[in-house]
Amino acid sequence: MAYKIYLFDFDYTLANSEVGIVKCFKLLMQQEHYSIPSDEEIKRTIGMPMIEAIRVLFKEDDDALLHELRDKYTVFADKFMTENTKLYPQTIPALKKIKEAGAKTAIISSKTRRRIMQTLTRDKITDLVEFVIGSEDVKSHKPSPEGILMAIERFKVAKSDVLYIGDNVIDGGAAQNAGVDFAAVLTGNNVREDFVKMPYVKIMNSLDELL
Repeated sequence: MAYKIYLFDFDYTLANSEVGIVKCFKLLMQQEHYSIPSDEEIKRTIGMPMIEAIRVLFKEDDDALLHELRDKYTVFADKFMTENTKLYPQTIPALKKIKEAGAKTAIISSKTRRRIMQTLTRDKITDLVEFVIGSEDVKSHKPSPEGILMAIERFKVAKSDVLYIGDNVIDGGAAQNAGVDFAAVLTGNNVREDFVKMPYVKIMNSLDELL
């Protein structure tokens, strides 16, 4: 089935930011005198809302402290994140194919819109994406459907015309809660077996299988 709208997650779906994320968390933990977890433990939080990732990695629960740590993380991310974020080789060809087919794309992510736009601007592909809905644009994060529903409202399309693509079961949950089709890509931490338990139209090894 051809869709009119293709909505994408960002981290581990369109791009790999793990080098930057691991670096920023380690620098923050060192600065704040926390024990530093393994790279793999940090990578497993990619895709979570930032506050939740900090809660898991720092083993803290105080909201004020979590927001303070997030702000301090942002200082490191401003320095190191974009230069350490690389689009997958399949990303630009996939976005171009969608545009050539007459469909449209947007990004719905738990990352900030500002940070995503830095990568799109650096790689000169802002014309391939209609808009980005980031963590600062929603009140509730995935698997809440809020970001996806916001995109559907902006595009003025039926839910049956929309496909959401992501690498995480959290993305699958957001698509299910929004009532749209979901396609999984196995470039993140979840494996095929994780996705077969939920509704999906396709499970892909990479984005070149999308169309």
